[in-house]
Amino acid sequence: MAAQRVAIIGAGASGLCALKCCLDEGLEPTCFERSKDIGGLWRFEVRPMHASLPHGTSMNGTGIGSWQIMKHHSPALQACARQISKVNDRKVKQLGSRRSQLVCWAHGTHLLPTSSSTDALQGPHPSAYSPSSAFLLPIPPFLVSSTSCSADLLLPSLRMLPCCHLSSPFSQVFLSTKHGTWVLHRVADNGYPFDFSNLSRFKQLHLSLLPQNITSFFVERKVNARFDHTLYGLKPQHRIFDQHPTINDDLPNRIISGRVQVKPNIQEFTETSAIFEDGTREDIDVIVFATGYSFSFPFLEGFVKVVENQIPLYKFMFPPDLEKPTLAFIGLIQPLGAIMPISELQCRWATRVFKGLQDLPPLANMVAEITSTKDQMAKRYVKSQRHTIQVDYIPYMDELACQLGVKPNLLTLFLTDPKLALEVAFGPCTPYQYRLRGPGAWAGAREAILTQRQRVVRALQPRGRARPSVLPRILMVFFSIIGVIAAILAYGSRS
Repeated sequence: MAAQRVAIIGAGASGLCALKCCLDEGLEPTCFERSKDIGGLWRFEVRPMHASLPHGTSMNGTGIGSWQIMKHHSPALQACARQISKVNDRKVKQLGSRRSQLVCWAHGTHLLPTSSSTDALQGPHPSAYSPSSAFLLPIPPFLVSSTSCSADLLLPSLRMLPCCHLSSPFSQVFLSTKHGTWVLHRVADNGYPFDFSNLSRFKQLHLSLLPQNITSFFVERKVNARFDHTLYGLKPQHRIFDQHPTINDDLPNRIISGRVQVKPNIQEFTETSAIFEDGTREDIDVIVFATGYSFSFPFLEGFVKVVENQIPLYKFMFPPDLEKPTLAFIGLIQPLGAIMPISELQCRWATRVFKGLQDLPPLANMVAEITSTKDQMAKRYVKSQRHTIQVDYIPYMDELACQLGVKPNLLTLFLTDPKLALEVAFGPCTPYQYRLRGPGAWAGAREAILTQRQRVVRALQPRGRARPSVLPRILMVFFSIIGVIAAILAYGSRS
């Protein structure tokens, strides 16, 4: 029997995951990519309809679960999907002159710049550019509108311009923000990466047990200890877990040195300046609208409909009303954490569904869950198009892992392999955890988990040092448990 053909749209991080997972399951993938090479956002290229990250951008990611054994695959590049349509009995999709039985949509969400509300302001704009084109424009002074993820990428990258410094060639950078933002930093306690230090199952347990107001209080207190958000003009009205935060190590240093000035929302433009809501006026030559992106899928008319970044997908992946699950979206989510491990799990599940090895729930069940998820996000987050595809890093990966049958069983691990269980429970939730058992299990997963800390330390210690003592970690876990119990008892006594 011939292998099923899969069309993969996009050769970025999610598309490459899809290619690898299709090959693992014996499917026949063909990748369609509109740019000249693989990489997606991580391939710097300035041209229309191509979003890319600047050269100075760093990745917050803990890698892909089986990267050590990934084999090279050369997909069909320099091709572009123009239309996907149903034909005959709806089992086949038509892509140009190619016919594929299955489709993985790994196009991403960073393609169409969101129309800024400032576009409706009175007066002519100074030269205005989208984030992807702004890096080649060394014209002083400079205004960045919004504190979105785009602004987060732009600010540290301005030093990559000629003269290699924010204050030159730019005489001044102004950061205009309507609501403010909470700022997290990549370098966490003891110098470990933020996601390596904070995205653990134990800390996730804290979040799930304690009321959100309590966890917000403690996290806000911690980030304010680094720099007071009120003092720096960045404190928003919402709590820290009510919106996707900004992750940036450079911003407070640039504000305190005067190289970035925080300004309120823009009221209007003149030919040469911007007037802000507090009545101040600044001469501006260049404006960058860092107001984020929206997503749309005109190629998929008849399959899904996007309204204000709302798209009804089961587990953010499958359109519920197709006769057969022949279309899956990969990477159409926004986590506080790396997207690559999530995309890999999505791909692993999608390929199993494509092959008929696993079934989706009945239509009514999928629609009910989609509605419930939408309602929960509306209650939890500030109303914004940014939060229509928001997911929690570990809980969402565990949901996917449960579908696949690869979620680690902590009770079994503690009984059979206590050393591994401790690292899975209290260490960073790296993707190796989802390779310990079930479909796609990897013999090297255990060793990779137990040595992940040494690999991080080794990169920082060129001369080599002994493994860090585990005693501080044990004490930290002990006092954390005591703290959780005390907080629960205190909250219960007030109720």
